Amino acid sequence: MSDNPYGSSFGGGYGAQTTTRAAPSRSEAAPSASGTGGLGILGGTDGGAAAADLIKDTTTASFSADVIRESRNQPVLVDFWAPWCGPCKQLGPALEKVVKAARGRVKLVKMNIDEHPSVAGQLGVRSIPAVFAFVNGQPVDGFMGALPESEIKQFVDRIAGQGGGADPLAEAIEEARRLLSENDLAGAAQYFGAVLQHDPENAAAAAGLAECYLVTGETERASALIDQLPPAKASDPAVAAVKAKLNLSAELAEIGNPAELLSRLEADPNDHQARYDLALIAQAKNHRAEAAGHLLEIIRRDRAWQEDGARRKLLEFFDAWGPVDPATKDARRKLSSLLFS
Repeated sequence: MSDNPYGSSFGGGYGAQTTTRAAPSRSEAAPSASGTGGLGILGGTDGGAAAADLIKDTTTASFSADVIRESRNQPVLVDFWAPWCGPCKQLGPALEKVVKAARGRVKLVKMNIDEHPSVAGQLGVRSIPAVFAFVNGQPVDGFMGALPESEIKQFVDRIAGQGGGADPLAEAIEEARRLLSENDLAGAAQYFGAVLQHDPENAAAAAGLAECYLVTGETERASALIDQLPPAKASDPAVAAVKAKLNLSAELAEIGNPAELLSRLEADPNDHQARYDLALIAQAKNHRAEAAGHLLEIIRRDRAWQEDGARRKLLEFFDAWGPVDPATKDARRKLSSLLFS
């Protein structure tokens, strides 16, 4: 049974890669806390195989496929070692730790030179441990001896940069956002969940998965997911946007019938509470221009209402919509005109 806390009841689990996806209905799209997970969706393997996919043993026969061909996808480090080598036993765990922390930017292939001496001989290896970095099928750098972890990390960072590949987590988040924009909740949740399986404090992925929950009306799950993030992540724009939407959702639960609110407003155009509630309803329906219009009208009529409550709510809308959204830009321009004219 998987221990992935970001598993899904739709799409077979966030970490399970799929080749075809259909947009789910609301009833089948709700994320759950069970399912398979991991970085399989990023690297073409399931979650349990993610670490094995980054680090493997090779032989003389498989060296070409494991190293030469694979290094055309991302840099590959080759660790030449032997069971009797004391420094090899020191280097091995530190090297594996750094490679895992690199999150797929490099891979590690280990070769026992006692069993497979020919490749080491061809590369001129005279002492072990020896580590060679391959990029685009060619050895480009390396080192010998048991380096401290800090120096190994510097080496890996330098080699990863030579590979020219993008961060797989960033690529996964970008793909998830694209799927979410197309209302493919299953696909988006798989990618967001795979990232969180590997990096539980990733603010962008947590916010994205929370967005999936919000679309299906599971505000409690969305809130719980955001609450699990460390306080330092609260200022992330994506997290702030989700928090703003959660606040609006909580307020909407207490709002009355929109027809009654309209009747109240027709009877008294200065019924600011009715106009304010209509703004929240418009926001819930994603009618952003209408929502902003109601709040701007309150500001025009009575800036001091509810201790500047309409303006403060409009700023929350801006957080939820994002700074580059056309509705944000238009309403911000109108707000400035009202405040400074």
